[in-house]
Amino acid sequence: MRDRRFRQPSFIELFTPKLVTILREGYGLADLRADAIAGLTVAIVALPLSMAFAIASGLSPDRGLYTAIVGGFLVSALGGSRFQIGGPAGAFIVLVFSIVQRQGYDGLALATMMAGVILLVVGLLRGGTYIKYIPFPVTVGFTAGIAVIIFASQLKELLGLDVPHEPAALAPKLTALWEAHGSVRPATIAVSALALAVILGLRRFRPHWPGMLIAVVLCAGATAALHLDVETIGSRFGGVPQTLPAPAAPAFDLARLRALLPDALTIALLGAIESLLSAVVADGMSGRRHRSNCELAAQGVANIVAPIFGGMPVTGTIARTATNVRSGAKGPIAGVLHAAFLLAFMLVAAPLAAFIPLASLGAVLAVVSWNMAEKKEFVALLKASRGDALVLLSTFLLTIFEDLTMGIGVGVTLGAFLFLHRLAESVEVQTGESFLDEDQADDYGGQRPAYDSAAASDAQVMVYKISGAIFFGATATVSAALDEIGRYPRVFIFDFSEAPLVDSTAARALESFVARLRRAGTVVCVAGARPGVRRALLSAGLHEPETLYAGTVADARRRVSPTPPTADREPGLTGAAIAGRA
Repeated sequence: MRDRRFRQPSFIELFTPKLVTILREGYGLADLRADAIAGLTVAIVALPLSMAFAIASGLSPDRGLYTAIVGGFLVSALGGSRFQIGGPAGAFIVLVFSIVQRQGYDGLALATMMAGVILLVVGLLRGGTYIKYIPFPVTVGFTAGIAVIIFASQLKELLGLDVPHEPAALAPKLTALWEAHGSVRPATIAVSALALAVILGLRRFRPHWPGMLIAVVLCAGATAALHLDVETIGSRFGGVPQTLPAPAAPAFDLARLRALLPDALTIALLGAIESLLSAVVADGMSGRRHRSNCELAAQGVANIVAPIFGGMPVTGTIARTATNVRSGAKGPIAGVLHAAFLLAFMLVAAPLAAFIPLASLGAVLAVVSWNMAEKKEFVALLKASRGDALVLLSTFLLTIFEDLTMGIGVGVTLGAFLFLHRLAESVEVQTGESFLDEDQADDYGGQRPAYDSAAASDAQVMVYKISGAIFFGATATVSAALDEIGRYPRVFIFDFSEAPLVDSTAARALESFVARLRRAGTVVCVAGARPGVRRALLSAGLHEPETLYAGTVADARRRVSPTPPTADREPGLTGAAIAGRA
């Protein structure tokens, strides 16, 4: 087996920003041109989203722009991901709205700065690797719950309802919205419908166009030209300033810090999860790997500085990061330029933002909430097992009807107990057989075939043996080992004969790796998977005929071999063994 021991990286190497890395690699004019195009594309997407997230959070739209400009610049300049785009995110809407209602903006700013300190310390202490212990059903559950709450919060804007004091909790919110149903404005509904039609139509027929920005601009033009009776950014907020505010830190004392600590911890936890999930998505799309602790440290700095310039919580944003990768970005300079473009838009076109109808931004967030809810994954987890369904539904319902912190806490706790239960069930007691294999003679009565070095070193067939329980805590170890392959063989065989269980988080990571192999034209086969392991892999999307299944590695070799092995040739194993033991 190949020696995997490497020199341990130094502290400086671990926390060197990816921006420095790409400059060391060599950065030319062609790279700058590609990053400029990607940065402009992301800025066009981020412009309406940043204002919409701020308004939905109970703040003025300029707070979202400040966050995207200042936070986005720092995340890209200091972070451990080549492609991460930072800014305000939909996942924070519910939390920020609640904090603003209870503590005002000064309380939110102080809580965000405290969360930034927490993230910075966690990153410097290398605690980012522990985020992998958040099970996949928990992330799907709270993300779907947040999506439901975001959509409910936009019903007021979509329908033009008159609700002076909208509650933060879902049940009271729906009650208040129903009581105000008599104040529905037909003009507002028409603007909402126009925005939705433009966004969905362009997504279907012109998917590369900035549908959300085009929808907002068209609705603003229609509202101004037809003098429609709909609420706009100008009528509610008086417009958007053309400059960044002067830096100012919120006042604080020990009692206020203590009161805001729970909110700060929640912001830090959610920001860490959201940012590292976004970085993982970028890794899957680009084939590169981020450094989680450097990324958390950068998120911490961004959350400390953004409130000083009037911002709100900063995190990595999955949709904008994916747009950055798809737009051909070469590195973090694209994210830096995205912040610069947003600043230029604000300096030049801020007065025009006053004409934007709030109904169009409500339509933008309605689409965002629909995209946030991972519907396919939600249904797959419900079908995967009763345990995964319990964790998923508990997190989902508690996020909706209680709060995000309780939803995540209960979900992680249930996930831990579920893993212990599965681990206990996976223990097998052998009867009638010794636990240690006895030595045997080399000659099996003349039946053992001769050793064939060609079969044992077939470069076109790679076999990886995964041993031990592969659950959410071991996923990072397995993924890192798989990513070190360095080449794509004709056939790749997973040997699961010594893997007693694979949970949904690990299965999703394996599915992502298999998808990359298939794109390279590699035939993938799973050998020796027990029934429970096979069910988990199938639930994650590893179906036949795209992924082949066989009883043993020898069976797998025979199934994928272009010519059947002869009787005097024993199929050999190549590759390495992965120790995925918890």
